[in-house]
Amino acid sequence: MTLGSGASSVVVPRNFRLLEELERGEKGIGDGTVSYGMDDGDDIYMRSWTGTIIAPHNTVHEGRIYQLKLFCDKDYPEKPPTVRFHSRINMTCVNHDTGVVEPKKFSLLANWQREYTMENILTQLKKEMSASHNRKLVQPPEGTCF
Repeated sequence: MTLGSGASSVVVPRNFRLLEELERGEKGIGDGTVSYGMDDGDDIYMRSWTGTIIAPHNTVHEGRIYQLKLFCDKDYPEKPPTVRFHSRINMTCVNHDTGVVEPKKFSLLANWQREYTMENILTQLKKEMSASHNRKLVQPPEGTCF
């Protein structure tokens, strides 16, 4: 970094970034309808995470709580995590057999930028539930899993 220069960018190391995300996830974020945390506190590589989305009102999802798994490989945050619904859900961006959020069908993953976070993913998935192409899709029975 040069003194007096305009913008400078500092690349935060992966583990520091994930520690920041963990702290934010543990504090509770936004309106409390999305949350996330580590699956295994002993995983020094901080790869496996669980996310929760409380479904939006006025949609077929209303009243449901969705569980997701996020896997941050060694190249996160340069590349997005793998995101998979554990709870069964019918959305256009979710593979109906595996629950995997398909990057080509979910713009946040398709256009991933290093600055994006797991919180951004969960928040955007919640917004997707309210989108016109998803808000009225028939849903699997509540409580079923992939």
